[in-house]
Amino acid sequence: MNNTKIKLCGMRNPSDVITASQLGADYVGFILTDGFRRSIGLGTFCELKSYLADYGPQVRKVGVFVNEPIENICEYYADMLDLIQLHGSEDERYITDLRAKTGKPIIKAFKIASELDVQLAQQSNADYILLDSGTGTGKAFDHSLIKSIQRAFFLAGGLTAENVGKAIENLRPFAVDASSSLETNGIKDKSKMAAFVAAVRKEG
Repeated sequence: MNNTKIKLCGMRNPSDVITASQLGADYVGFILTDGFRRSIGLGTFCELKSYLADYGPQVRKVGVFVNEPIENICEYYADMLDLIQLHGSEDERYITDLRAKTGKPIIKAFKIASELDVQLAQQSNADYILLDSGTGTGKAFDHSLIKSIQRAFFLAGGLTAENVGKAIENLRPFAVDASSSLETNGIKDKSKMAAFVAAVRKEG
C-alpha cells in the first residue's frame, strides 16, 4: 500500500475547503500572492481557515507564493500555515532564510521540461519538491523524465480522476496535487473533487 497523499489546491470558497476536508484531503492549497486567477487575499484566507478549524482540523494548510517578499509571508501568513509552497524563481538562499524565519516546511515547485530541471529539483534544499508543467497550466509534463528521481515529490500538472491512478502506479509520488482538473467553469466541482480523491485512494 503506497498511501499517496492528496493535495487539493486553489481553494477560494467555503464549499471548497469543506468538501476537501470531508473527502479526507491531506493538504489544501491557497494562492496567497496577488495576480493569479485563483489568488485570494488575507481576509478570505482567514475566513476559509476558520472553516477548516471546524470541518478538517487534521488537514494541513499550504500557502502558495510566487516571488513574495519574505517579510510579507512572515508578517501576514506564516503563523497560520502548516507548509509554505514556492512557485517562482526563489533560490536556495531564499528557501533557507524563509525556513529559518518561519520554522515551516518548504515545498519548492519546479517546472519540468528537461533532465536538467530534474537535477535542479533533486538538489534543492527544500523539505519537499513539487514537479509540475508550469504555474497552474492544467497540463501534464513528460513523466518519463522523472522515472529515476531519487527523492520524494509532489506530482502536479494535468492530473485528473482518469489519469492519476496510472501516474501513481508508474511514479509512486509522495503526493499528488490537483487544481484545474477539479473545476467546472473556473469553480471547484464537488463531483470532480470526489472522483479525483476516490481514484487516488483506489490506486494509492
